[in-house]
Amino acid sequence: MAIQKAFKVCCAVTAIFIIVIAIIFTTLALTVFKPKNPDIQAYPVGLDKVQWGFTSNVTIGMVITIGNRNYGSFQYKNTSATIQYHGLSVGEVAIPPEFVPARSKINITTSANLMTSAVVNSPYFSQDVSGGNLTLTSTAKIPGKVHMFNFLNMHAVIYNNCKIDLFLISQTAHSTCFSQLKL
Repeated sequence: MAIQKAFKVCCAVTAIFIIVIAIIFTTLALTVFKPKNPDIQAYPVGLDKVQWGFTSNVTIGMVITIGNRNYGSFQYKNTSATIQYHGLSVGEVAIPPEFVPARSKINITTSANLMTSAVVNSPYFSQDVSGGNLTLTSTAKIPGKVHMFNFLNMHAVIYNNCKIDLFLISQTAHSTCFSQLKL
C-alpha cells in the first residue's frame, strides 16, 4: 500500500512539474522569444562625388545597417535590392552574404548601380530636381535561416522597403525603412 501511494505521489509531482515547465516555455515563446522585426537602414554615402550627367550608369556607395533584435542569429546568402524611381526600376544593390548574431548590429558596405538614363527620362525628374530632391524606394527580399540556441534552425524571410530621399543641393540623404520577418 505504501509503495502504491508513493508511486501515485511521484507521478502527480512529475505531472505537475511537466505542466509548469510547459507553461514556462509557452510564456517565454510568446513573450521574450517572440520573433521581432529587424531594424534595417540604408545610408547612401559619397553623394558629393556623384556626377549626375547623361552617362548611362552611376554608382553610389551604400552602408546597410542590420540590427537583429531577436534572441536567435540570422544567416543569409547573396541577395539584392531593387531601386525604383516613381515605380520604375532604375537600379540594383547587391547585398553580400552575412551572419547577424543575436541581439547585435552589423554594417554592410556595398554599392547601388543606378541607370541615370531611366531617372533623367522620367516625366517626374525635372519637377523633382527643381524641388531639390529625388525620392527613391528600394525593396528587398532576404531569405535566410534563424539559429536559436544552437539546435533550433528555422527558415525565415525578411521583407524590407526603404524610402530614400536624395537632397541634391546639400548632397545628403535620408532613409526611412520598414522591415518584416516571416517564419
